[in-house]
Amino acid sequence: MDTVQVSSAPRTVEEIYKDYSGRRTAVIRALTTDVDEFYTLCDPEKENLCLYGHPSGMWEVTLPAEEVPPELPEPALGINFARDGMNRKDWLSLVAVHSDSWLLSIAFFFGARFNGNERKRLFSMINELPTVFEVVTDGDRKPAKDKSGMDSGSKSRLSTKRSSDGHLKNNSKTVDEEYSEEDDEHSETLCGICGSNYSSNEFWIACDVCERWFHGKCVKITPAKAENIKQYKCPSCSSKRGRQ
Repeated sequence: MDTVQVSSAPRTVEEIYKDYSGRRTAVIRALTTDVDEFYTLCDPEKENLCLYGHPSGMWEVTLPAEEVPPELPEPALGINFARDGMNRKDWLSLVAVHSDSWLLSIAFFFGARFNGNERKRLFSMINELPTVFEVVTDGDRKPAKDKSGMDSGSKSRLSTKRSSDGHLKNNSKTVDEEYSEEDDEHSETLCGICGSNYSSNEFWIACDVCERWFHGKCVKITPAKAENIKQYKCPSCSSKRGRQ
């Protein structure tokens, strides 16, 4: 569990944003990639439990801090008690909303002494990321151009497409000389699963339905596997199709 010494607490806008991003990534992982493990750990028969996201990107389900007041704002208490009394999807959505509130409270806790301009810059950076709730529920975020940071030309270079000779080819190879100038241009592109920013040295794939972008590792798609996919559908779009 977090114990923050005054000397080691993040102090600048960039440091606090990095702390926020790490905790957010951890919480999202618990509610998506590791959701079955998270669900099991939230046993209603146990005492009050909280979901903690750590700056390292690791998550933890454990008891709240004993000291009052705690060194940092605490996550929602007793999330495990509602687990079996709600629909699983609704319960995860509720935990996601409370997690968003906790993440913002942590950021404000560290940045409370900022002036107005610094707070505005910090929360502007945070607001560029989709909320945990949006990621977990695949909310009504439309795949707008300004959200993805990619134009159609970039998509044709990065997603799995059929070439002129009729063969599928994956054009998302990470060649430094081709993408080095694009890093800044695409810096606002976010992975639809973990919410991390675009990086040209990682494999990414775009959903041909919702047009959002994903780390290959987050959706368990490798460059080799992408070669054989005619039309890629992300996990969310695939599940929606199955319910129709």
